[in-house]
Amino acid sequence: MAKVRRKRHTYTSAQRNAILAAAKKGGLTALQVKRKFGVTPVTYYSWRKKQGLTRRRGTVGLVVGGAANLTQHVQSEVRARVRQLMPGIVRNEVSGYLRQLFGGSKGRTRKV
Repeated sequence: MAKVRRKRHTYTSAQRNAILAAAKKGGLTALQVKRKFGVTPVTYYSWRKKQGLTRRRGTVGLVVGGAANLTQHVQSEVRARVRQLMPGIVRNEVSGYLRQLFGGSKGRTRKV
């Protein structure tokens, strides 16, 4: 027995905004939005993403500007942390190689 498909519904920009506003105001889940407005969860989440209303788990508030803004923020934080840690890592690595080449124990320098 074939499944009966619903006719695809096209929503205007005003209708999408009204549904998103009602869902946000009521704190509705995607399933509740489907029951109340007939919008599939995939469509609902797509609308939210396009408007920059998505939120990652473990974060507080909205991701302003969408994923691109978040990506830029994370990249800049990682770069700053790498710049901070890199000198110490290089110093330790170079010291280790020099100890291997010229001998000597950790923490002790040889006088020439």
